[in-house]
Amino acid sequence: MEWFVGLGVAGLVLLLLSLVFDGILEGVFDGVLDGLFDGLLSLPVIAGFVSMLGFGGAIVLGTTDIGVTGATATGVLAGAGAGWLTWKLSRLLMRDQTDATPRGGDLIGTSGSVVTAIPADGYGEVLVHLAGQPLKLAAKCPVPVARGAEIWVESALSATSVAVRPVER
Repeated sequence: MEWFVGLGVAGLVLLLLSLVFDGILEGVFDGVLDGLFDGLLSLPVIAGFVSMLGFGGAIVLGTTDIGVTGATATGVLAGAGAGWLTWKLSRLLMRDQTDATPRGGDLIGTSGSVVTAIPADGYGEVLVHLAGQPLKLAAKCPVPVARGAEIWVESALSATSVAVRPVER
């Protein structure tokens, strides 16, 4: 039983190491086994297999009279299942796509309001919403625009400033 518990603990230690040294085995086998195992030799998958082999075998050995061979077989099956689930979950997480990062050009055509009055050919501040988030920017306009007025973004001057025009009512 001590061997099984030792394998389970070793698997947990390997899992902790995989959090720190993610991708080590992929780097070791880079170029040699490309595409052959498709992530099955990753540290989290191996850690899941070893942990469930150890703890599953220890549970079966301690609660039944199957013996070491039956406990080992059960542990291997449990380990294979845990390794497969870990592999599927890691593949799913690696494919998770995020939205594209908003750029200055995405501001063009958005409306907002003036926070700090904009003098003619000078700078003030406007509040616009980009990707659902409020964004306060420096704004320049050829005509004066009062605080609270609604504006339309004409172009992005830099990462933090825009050219605007007042919305005609």
